[in-house]
Amino acid sequence: MEPRGKPSRLRARAHPCRRNTVNDTRPTTVVCLSSFLKGHDFIRECKRLGCRVLLITVEKLRDADWPRESIDEVFYMPDLYQREDVIHGVSYLARSEHIDRIVPLDEFDLEMASTLREHLRVPGMGETTVRYFRDKLAMRMRAQEAGIAVPEFVPILQNDRVRQYLETVPPPWVLKPRLSASAIGIRKLDDPDEVWRIIEELGDRRSFHLLERFVRGDVFHVDSLAWEKEILFAEAHGYLNPPFEVYHGGGLFCTRTLPRDSDTARALKDLDQEVAIALGMVRGALHTEFIRGEEDGRFYFLETAARVGGANIADMTEAATGINLWREWARLEVASARREEYRAPEARDDSAGLLISLARQEWPDTGAYDDPEIVWRLNKRHHAGLLVASPSQERVEGLLRQYMERFREDFHASMPAPETAAQAVD
Repeated sequence: MEPRGKPSRLRARAHPCRRNTVNDTRPTTVVCLSSFLKGHDFIRECKRLGCRVLLITVEKLRDADWPRESIDEVFYMPDLYQREDVIHGVSYLARSEHIDRIVPLDEFDLEMASTLREHLRVPGMGETTVRYFRDKLAMRMRAQEAGIAVPEFVPILQNDRVRQYLETVPPPWVLKPRLSASAIGIRKLDDPDEVWRIIEELGDRRSFHLLERFVRGDVFHVDSLAWEKEILFAEAHGYLNPPFEVYHGGGLFCTRTLPRDSDTARALKDLDQEVAIALGMVRGALHTEFIRGEEDGRFYFLETAARVGGANIADMTEAATGINLWREWARLEVASARREEYRAPEARDDSAGLLISLARQEWPDTGAYDDPEIVWRLNKRHHAGLLVASPSQERVEGLLRQYMERFREDFHASMPAPETAAQAVD
């Protein structure tokens, strides 16, 4: 182990690098920051474009299956959440490396990436803006200020405000961690006394939470790419089961392409652009979620993240459109570093759907599912998953509904909802 704050390294084989258009004596250097194993296509595309690619990750991923042929050097730290240690380590790295871009490959690394950009004066999203893409309270307040509908909410700060909220906003409510991801750590509550009991249990952690009105309805997500404050590509999808029910009710994760000429898809894409502008997105990938209220039919903004959507959503998007969000994110980051223009490629108009379930079997066999529309199968311990694609949206929808019933019989298992990101990964 090397000195505290100084990352240890493992050198990968070198590659020829394209020269930076700003300074033709060196390559464009991209630092990828990731606490989880992901972003392989991003890394490979940066290398294909001729960049020098440096990966900073955690010790527990030292033996993970990174695309090492596309990485010039890998650096390891105990974790990426200790602010001063990471600043010291990357500043030490900057003594010998001219860093052009710092890119977090996972949502939980967004804040650290912004901290490093601020400290090293590297272009990109800074600490103030990144709060709007990580902090559920900050993003709600900003969206509300911009006139975007959000469910009624209150920060768990001032007791009188919380008390007034509980008296005026009808239950149920959801208690949400401000800095978590997906549905991790969210609790649905119906009784004010229970709310106060949990707030008391949270102690000093209460300020890291908010309370929000639970809205029943269909949940959607828009996965998009922004360039110079404009959404150049967006694909609207709809969950067949709301993520909250999947995490807390043991349901099946299932989402699919929405008909592109539908009023729903158009409205969601317009809202996605509004959210991106309101929150200050300049360039990058976006995964944004909305809900259409069952009672009033209105679309409400739920949350967004400056990253590619997880749970193989990028694979589904590529199966439907031919556009790989990870690769395009790499292309636009490199184009920005080189002061070049970026244009999103032409998208196909196919449809795709994704189905994933926890499985009773250690290595479930999906061989009995043999429709030609299946383009990908999940290979993960105690999980079963399929991705289907077709020019017909109706065919995709029909297959997913059929498979959901079969998955419940053949594979489905459930377990307690994860309280932390580490538990969700493990």
